[in-house]
Formats: sequence, C-alpha cells, structure tokens
Amino acid sequence: MNRRLRMGMVGGGRGAFIGGVHRIAAAIDGEIDLVCGAFSSSPEKSKASGADLYLPPERAYGSYQEMIEKEKELPEGERMDFVSIVTPNHMHVPPAKMALENGFPVICDKPVAFSLEEAKELKEVIERTGLTFALTHNYTGYPMVKQARDMVKEGKFGKIRKIVVEYPQGWLSRTVEKEDYKQAVWRTDPKQAGISSAMGDIGTHAENLAEYITGLQIKEMCADLTSFGEGRELDDDGNILLRFDNGARGVLHASQIAAGEVNDLNIRVYGEKGGLEWHQQIPDVLTVKWLDQPDHVYRAGGDRAYLSESAMAHVRIPAGHPEGYLEGFANIYRNFAMTLRARMQGQEPNPQHLDFPDIEDGIRGMAFIENAVASSKSDQKWYPFTI
Repeated sequence: MNRRLRMGMVGGGRGAFIGGVHRIAAAIDGEIDLVCGAFSSSPEKSKASGADLYLPPERAYGSYQEMIEKEKELPEGERMDFVSIVTPNHMHVPPAKMALENGFPVICDKPVAFSLEEAKELKEVIERTGLTFALTHNYTGYPMVKQARDMVKEGKFGKIRKIVVEYPQGWLSRTVEKEDYKQAVWRTDPKQAGISSAMGDIGTHAENLAEYITGLQIKEMCADLTSFGEGRELDDDGNILLRFDNGARGVLHASQIAAGEVNDLNIRVYGEKGGLEWHQQIPDVLTVKWLDQPDHVYRAGGDRAYLSESAMAHVRIPAGHPEGYLEGFANIYRNFAMTLRARMQGQEPNPQHLDFPDIEDGIRGMAFIENAVASSKSDQKWYPFTI
C-alpha cells in the first residue's frame, strides 16, 4: 500500500479553530492527505472552505450525507479512506454512525457524543461494523504523559493514593458568547454542547488524563458545578472530590472563569514511595518526587535513553526543542493511520500504534459529564460513577 491515506473531514470550515489543528496534525507525518470535506452546515460556506484548502470543487460537499454517499460511489482508488469529525458536540455521532455504516473508519474530536446514550449507540455501530475508531483526547499523545503512565504501571511509586488534576482556563470570565464569539457561542449552548460546558469541554480531558496515567477508574464523586457568567445556562466552573477503584482519593477542578489562566492542564499523582507532576504548558518536563531521594527531572527528547519505550516511540525531535499540542494530536493521528493501514492490508497493527483513545474512553468521558452534573444537583455526598 504505497500511498498516503485519504481523509474526508466533517466540520472545520472558515472560522473554526479545531479543524485547522486536526488538519495540521494529520499532515505532520506525511501519512495522510485531506481529499474532501463537508466543512459547514452551510453548503455555501462548505464550498468556500474547500476552495480555501485548494480542494477540487466537486470534493467540497454541501453536507456530510452527500460526502459519504458520493465518496462511496467513487472507485476504490479515489475515494476517502476515513472520516475526521471536528464539529460541535451535537454533530459528532450522526456523521460517525453514517460513515461507519458505509464502510469508513472514523477519528472524532472529544467529547465523543452529545449524551451518554448517544455514545452507547455509537459503540454498538463500531462493534457491529468492526471498523477502527479513534477519539482525540490529544493530551494522551504527549511523550511525558506516556512516561508517567509507564512509571505508574511499573509500580515505581507503589500503590497510588492521591491524584490531583486541574484544568483552569480564563477565557469565559466575560460572557463573550453575547459578543457572537463563535467558540464561546456553541460551548455555552445546551443545544450544541450538551448538559455541561466546563466539564464537557475541559473536565473530560482532566478525567481522561487521570485515568490514563494511573490506570485507575473513578468509582464515586462529590461534585460542585457553578455557572458564574450572567445568564449562562451551563457550568463554567467545577470542583469534584473523587474516589478511585483502588481506594485512592482525588481532586479534579476545571474552570473556564479562572481569570488570567490560559490552558494550564496539570496533574500530580502520589503513591506510597513517591509521585509525579506534569504541566501541559511545559510538556517536555516530568518531575518525579521521591519520599527519600531528591526530585528527578525527566525531559523528552530523541536521545533520552532513560525514557520508556512508549515515550520514546512518541518523541519526534532532539531534546531541548519543545514539542506539545500539535505533536500530541499528530501522535494520535499517526497511530490511528498506521493501525488503519495495517488492517487494510490484513496485518496485525504494531502494539505501539494501538495506543490511542477509543470508544471506551469516549463512553467514560460522557459518563463523567453526566455523573458530575447529577452529583452537583444531588444532596447525596458520594455519587456513584455509573455508566
């Protein structure tokens, strides 16, 4: 199979932020070409966005339905190989289901669905079709996150006792959705975002990161969600106490009204013998802290022999050259593409390439949102994490 994989995109047209991120990430390794798209719910805007991306006019479609139907009719050597979905939350599952049911694997932005019920319906389609599905919880693509996960898995810190994960942002400190700021409009609209803003948009990243690094799962929670923005229907701030399935305790806070903060996702994990600390804004550094030794600082880089095999497999450049957000996304796209390529050729994928979030992560993310909202509304101190 001596060619690049062909990608079709749903969403991500003019004025969209995340669509451009996905296109850059998909292109970094030279494994994927964007060949078509339905870039907007407006046919005219979709066509214009396709022209912006230098696509042939006939491959910029007026709707995702038209794209999937017409691409399926093309000869196998021309049609798209998979679909990337980068729309607001309420439009994740409909195109994903249609793509899968017509034979196209899917990579989708998070959260996976508008509701937990929708996510479960999507899982049924994925299992029925047997096609590859990936979810872009992009922070799991960072090399030092994988280093942290591997050290926990190897038992370096002993039994994990405490997890503190935070995701403060400040961009919704003012009600910018009233100023027609597109990114704020849909994230604060329950018809597009679902039942949560802060927890749905960034709290799910914090939840996913905590479970990915520790290998533990949330068992119970005590949530306090608030909407500070005047007239805002959905939460823009949340604080949650957590209990994990091994008995560990945790704290998760996610906020869109932490004035002055930009994108400070960070995590601290503590075990019997020591712990670790990682900050998304300095992603190349993992600080490891010991009970009876000085702190150790691990740094990403192509010549770091002390890194785990998984971390090294996702390092792209020499030490001292920062890599982060786009490369983390690109690692997920590369792993998805290499897995898809192997399966298209009837081969077993490299285990390292199977390291990407999937529908199970998506379902846990949706359950986290729904349980957090329910816990916040309940007078019950400890609310069970149910799926």
